[in-house]
Amino acid sequence: MPGNKYNGNSPHIPTRTERLLRDRELREQRKSNRTSHLDEVIDIRKGAEVSENGPRFREGDNSRAAFVEKYLEDAAVARALTEGCERQDGRPFRQRLLVVANRLPVSAVRRGEDSWSLEISAGGLVTALLGVKEFETRWIGWAGVNVPDEIGQKALTKALAEKWCIPVFLDEEIVHQYYNGYCNNILWPLFHYLGLPQEDRLATTRSFQSQFAAYKKANQMFADVVNMHYEEGDVVWCHDYHLMYLPECLKNHNNNMKVGWFLHTPFPSSEIHRTLPSRSELLRSVLAADLVGFHTYDYARHFVSACTRILGIEGTPEGVEDQGRLTRVAAFPIGIDSLRFQNALLVPQVQEHIKELKERFSGRKVMLGVDRLDMIKGIPQKILAFEKFLEENPNWRDKVVLLQIAVPTRTDVPEYQKLTSQVHEIVGRINGRFGSLTAVPIHHLDRSLDFHALCALYAVTDVALVTSLRDGMNLVSYEFVACQEAKKGVLILSEFAGAAQSLGAGAILVNPWNITEVAASIAQALNMSAEEREKRHQHNFHHVTKHTAQEWAEMFVSELNDTVVEAQLRTSKEPPELPQNDAVERYLRSGNRLLILGFNSTLTEPVDTSGNRSDQIREKNPNLHPELKEHLTALCNDKKTTIVVLSGSKSEVLDKNFAEYDMWLAAENGMFLRHTKGDWMTTMPEHLNMEWVDSLKHVFEYFTERTPRSEFEIRTTSLVWNYKYADAEFGRLQARDMLQHLWTGPISNASVDVVQGSRSVEVRPVGVTKGAAIDRILGEIVHNTSMTTPIDYVLCVGHFLGKDEDVYTFFEPELPSDVNMAKCKPIDAPKLPTEKKAPSKLPATKSGPKSSQTKTPKPSPAPDKRTGNNHSSGSSRRASPEKVKEKEKMAWSVLDLKGDNYFSCAVGRKRTSARYLLGSSDVVSFLSRLAKGT
Repeated sequence: MPGNKYNGNSPHIPTRTERLLRDRELREQRKSNRTSHLDEVIDIRKGAEVSENGPRFREGDNSRAAFVEKYLEDAAVARALTEGCERQDGRPFRQRLLVVANRLPVSAVRRGEDSWSLEISAGGLVTALLGVKEFETRWIGWAGVNVPDEIGQKALTKALAEKWCIPVFLDEEIVHQYYNGYCNNILWPLFHYLGLPQEDRLATTRSFQSQFAAYKKANQMFADVVNMHYEEGDVVWCHDYHLMYLPECLKNHNNNMKVGWFLHTPFPSSEIHRTLPSRSELLRSVLAADLVGFHTYDYARHFVSACTRILGIEGTPEGVEDQGRLTRVAAFPIGIDSLRFQNALLVPQVQEHIKELKERFSGRKVMLGVDRLDMIKGIPQKILAFEKFLEENPNWRDKVVLLQIAVPTRTDVPEYQKLTSQVHEIVGRINGRFGSLTAVPIHHLDRSLDFHALCALYAVTDVALVTSLRDGMNLVSYEFVACQEAKKGVLILSEFAGAAQSLGAGAILVNPWNITEVAASIAQALNMSAEEREKRHQHNFHHVTKHTAQEWAEMFVSELNDTVVEAQLRTSKEPPELPQNDAVERYLRSGNRLLILGFNSTLTEPVDTSGNRSDQIREKNPNLHPELKEHLTALCNDKKTTIVVLSGSKSEVLDKNFAEYDMWLAAENGMFLRHTKGDWMTTMPEHLNMEWVDSLKHVFEYFTERTPRSEFEIRTTSLVWNYKYADAEFGRLQARDMLQHLWTGPISNASVDVVQGSRSVEVRPVGVTKGAAIDRILGEIVHNTSMTTPIDYVLCVGHFLGKDEDVYTFFEPELPSDVNMAKCKPIDAPKLPTEKKAPSKLPATKSGPKSSQTKTPKPSPAPDKRTGNNHSSGSSRRASPEKVKEKEKMAWSVLDLKGDNYFSCAVGRKRTSARYLLGSSDVVSFLSRLAKGT
């Protein structure tokens, strides 16, 4: 017998944390096995001496270092380690990882019509993923060259396949508009807080628009290549701001695809991001991914804040949730392949470099800066701080040298040319001021260094200077620490680099804009004791060697896999989509139908806000969707169909939209009821206590005054404070303060419920819900209609607050009648009207077997009918006991509802007690099908 949630026999479903911890244990185990396997390969291939503790190399033998260096750079060796390891289905043991980036990790040079030479490219992402061997990786990206002819494309594709790369062919115009234009001229400056380019003419505006169009087109071209090579079970990992539109393109093609997106730059605050004209479209595209990753928590927080403030989507501790779908947002600090740098120091070529550098700078402390020649790297600030240090510490002028490696980038852009000239001017001035005929304080190189030369330079450095003004992570700091096992040098690190959150404890953190502070930090680093240098280095060295590039990639993919599992678990708890064909078919076969429809976000016309989050003026006065008018008229004219519009809105709002229709209207959660084209009556109990209203009005007014763009509405039976249009984060804080005050103060002894919506707070009397109102509404319908057969079909559709979702469970046939009666018991049974005669008795429905699921709820006696729109109370006589008994006997026959003839649908909500889900855009088409069927 299967267990259920009550008997304790249900199987334990591991939590997300439990699953991730188990996955971490497996990764550690695989890492241990991989290390042992590597040593075995070394033993076999290099003839190492073997002891009980494993392989031992002869003293002075560089074979291990040489082999490890080759092993780390050669992907073929990595594949050989798992050769022959297959799953039961015959597929490779390692999961396939499709890494999608703007550029492939190789540079291609054409040697002939069908001949290409390939060279591994340098770059942060390439460096980070060099050591990732846990997955069977395929790279997808642009090769950096224009290949217009088919012969060249085929030849390049074949050559790249040997490097496990797949090209995306972009023509020169796309590259110019997408890469040089939108990516480098708009997104990159914005994400680094440099702002958008100034527009001085309409031609510039049109240029920006064409660049964004090219950006979307290029992303779709990347998606087409991914879709072509995708296999079920693959993980697709999209990288950086170049491909923000890609996740949506991929999900539109295959919603089951596992898609992650990672940003390698900072993500700006919402105030900066909201200046981007395409802000909303890009955010929604990224949110199509299952997992969104950033280097630091700050960047992740900025992204969630942008989604909240710009899109109006709710942020959660796990990420961003939109209509029940969660996009997980998390921080994944990138690392490097530290072993590659450590073992490079053992290579004879590197050791020779180290020896030469030590001789060249003998007697002087070496300071080092390695940066791209870029505005955000803070090179001028670094050099000026060094000048101030020399100025304030003349005794160090002949004892220290700054080596600045500035790798040229975007040399054809005027701004970069200006930066280059500025740096050269500053360097020349300082060398002229503090240099001599035999030595200068700054050695500046406008070029990159090969890997071995760079490792040697890191090894001899005493102080590394990283003064980025904004930087996603900055792996130079990691590389420096990895090469400092012998030297124990000091790292001076900008607090605006992502690495500051990882290496901040061991580094000296500085504000690069504060030249005086940086100069003082240089003095501190050069005069630091050996003991303190050792402690700082050991802290950072442990982090760099522990949190490697492979750990970073494995953790991201592990989280991505688990995010998909978690989404599937969430989806399994969600109701299915409404089976429209079945619902229509059963509707047409039934003889007496009841349609209960919500109003707001169900029957209302969507407001076109032209990309803005909301339009307060246009949205605060909801209007009936114009396409529904004809369909509602047809449904109302059908004698077999009774329609009830059940809403929390005031009666005036419902009158404005439904006055012409022959339907029942229930305002303020059913407290006021209008007969078909009749007058309004109240179903509110006579002794309903509303004395609490006056004591709460000033509280609601106070928070409305404190919260810009919030609104306060006084209804007859409730008070509602709405902060939908206020700043989302501030509104949430204000709502929290209001709730705390209400619960501990004015309502602590009052018989009221506090109902918290997504962006609203409502106080209403206890028991006032739409489910409770249905009981009374059914009674009125029975009194006022010539019903000859029981209701055998019910459709309940709406976008209701959680408190009001008892309307869905009211008609559930599987609930025992006593349970259902308890759930829907009215506050106080209103009096029966004396002027009405009891309707003709309906034929009683015999109780069938339990399996038939026939349910006959007992509506309360009909309320007083109080005519007029002022809702004033009228006097009445209490009905005789005999009449009440007759009414109760009749009421048991109102419903003959079998389970399959009841359809409850939540609109725009996924966490619901309704049986089914129905999209807001599907309401019109579904009601249209019902109307046409009649």
